[in-house]
Amino acid sequence: MLTTRQIELVKATVPVLREHGVALTTHFYKRMLSHNPELRNVFNQVHQARGHQQKALAGAVLAYAENIENPAVLLPAVKFIASKHATIGIRAEHYPIVGKHLLASIKEVLGDAASDELIDAWAAAYGQLADLLIKVEGDIYKEQANTEGGWSGWRPFIVEERVEETPDVVSFYLKPADGGMVPAYKPGQFVSVRAYLPEVKLVQPRQYSLSAAPLCNKGLRISVKRVDGKDGVPAGLMSNHLHKCLKEGDTIDVSAPTGEFYLAEGANPVILVAGGIGITPIFAMLQQIAEKTPERPVTFVQVACTGSELALVKEVRVEAAKLKNACMATFITKPDEADKQIKCSCVKIGVRPTTEDIKALAPSADADAYICGPTAFMNDMRAALAEAGVPNERIHTEAFGTGNLT
Repeated sequence: MLTTRQIELVKATVPVLREHGVALTTHFYKRMLSHNPELRNVFNQVHQARGHQQKALAGAVLAYAENIENPAVLLPAVKFIASKHATIGIRAEHYPIVGKHLLASIKEVLGDAASDELIDAWAAAYGQLADLLIKVEGDIYKEQANTEGGWSGWRPFIVEERVEETPDVVSFYLKPADGGMVPAYKPGQFVSVRAYLPEVKLVQPRQYSLSAAPLCNKGLRISVKRVDGKDGVPAGLMSNHLHKCLKEGDTIDVSAPTGEFYLAEGANPVILVAGGIGITPIFAMLQQIAEKTPERPVTFVQVACTGSELALVKEVRVEAAKLKNACMATFITKPDEADKQIKCSCVKIGVRPTTEDIKALAPSADADAYICGPTAFMNDMRAALAEAGVPNERIHTEAFGTGNLT
């Protein structure tokens, strides 16, 4: 428990964190990874190079300092971070390493302003946060290990089938190499896979949503979009590696499914909104409803640049046909000539969904909405749904990449 004085000292650093937080976390990561190079196999080196993790951690540290008097308000963010950590193998023994380098970085970046009293206050604050994360992550690991078909850590899977969904999306059907079962995960959850990437000479993990509902306990499916380099942004190392190198019969390590973005059970209406490769967890939800509760009202919106980029579209149609009460809408924002020939009232060409489009779908105030896609897209859709009358607490989003992950 922090003392009143320690809380005051932590809160006093808020202005500094707002202005220099990224400089602090950049120094921290550089320091920690130089002293503990084995952690390069844990942290996403592409996100490191792009500065994504530094910005995400700076935001998390700032939010913690701002709410140091009542850290319980950050519990949803803690659960999100813990679920990400659980898929890349963060364990209790890693926290003293992080704490050591974070405190040292505060002292080195702030210089004379970092008094011993301030460092002691931040040590107590970090210890409080670390204890919370360790407990939440420990509970996740325990649940994973004790669930039928579950496991904790990494487990080898064999690529049973590889399907080219679109020119830049491939689905991998994975089955346990040990011949065992997989757990009954929740539609919308994700796993990590890890592989050696020769470009960085490191084993690297990446998270991918499970792109099928848990209808059997024999395997998993992920659908991976290849990220090409453009406009000065480098290509995605893992996505290109999986597209080029992972073949049927190959083996890859997979973490147990986890995540806080998943379909809630019930009979109330559901709104599913997918942008681009954000279709992966959204399709798993759609399939679960179609197979288990087809009478449940569903509003489904899929958005892509071109028709050829509508991943899993054939499966979407198959599952949609099983629904008893569905409203389906597709938006193609940058149509090619073939797309312009589409004549269907449920397909809009050359536009993104607007607030008026969302209102026209008549979302119910008791509906649960699930959105996945690029950040700006999700923000726009959240705002549109809120304006259409869906309560904010019923709007759920999934952030790919770092999100607010440290």
